[in-house]
Amino acid sequence: MTLVAFDFDGTLSDSEMTVLLGERMGVADEMADITARAMNDEISYARSLRDRAGLLEGLPVEDAEAAFDEVVLRPDAATVIRELNEAGVTTAILTGGFERGVERALEKEGVSVDAVVANRLPVADGELTGEVEGPLIEGTKDDALERLAAEYEIPISRTVAVGDGANDLPMLEVAGLSVGFVPKPAVRPACDVVVATMERLREVLDDEGLFD
Repeated sequence: MTLVAFDFDGTLSDSEMTVLLGERMGVADEMADITARAMNDEISYARSLRDRAGLLEGLPVEDAEAAFDEVVLRPDAATVIRELNEAGVTTAILTGGFERGVERALEKEGVSVDAVVANRLPVADGELTGEVEGPLIEGTKDDALERLAAEYEIPISRTVAVGDGANDLPMLEVAGLSVGFVPKPAVRPACDVVVATMERLREVLDDEGLFD
């Protein structure tokens, strides 16, 4: 058995959820700046996530849902997930992004994963509160990967992590195989392999015997 864990924003998807949400609130530029600083390890991920969520206080829930509707998987990502599932590989998405956006993107492509570990944006009186909650605010992706591996009784040596940003570093460092998807400069040294397309990722996973 093998577990393949994907980051979402910047990896499975080139849609940045918080930026899509920020566009609805008129704060997309500030969102993008905070995201870039966090991905380059200039500020903590927890701080960046709280700062971005705070900018969304008061956004009507229908606008948030419309933003989540815009989230899509990048080309060939659904094919990779589908083929892993068909080969009996356990698949997971570990993201500091939001459950709703992940769910919408997967639904559009008609694919699913075994586990999604993501955060949520609370709503009150029909609007986002500006708060954020979930396991990957202070929690790190290495802990999440280790928990999932234990749950599915898969040795950590039989895990593959795929990511691009600084908050992916913890899982990239503990996984049996770490794959950088066009990784940020601070992340590249932690990667065993670097890819730029989902097609190339599939080739790497095939070389590892995951589709046998």
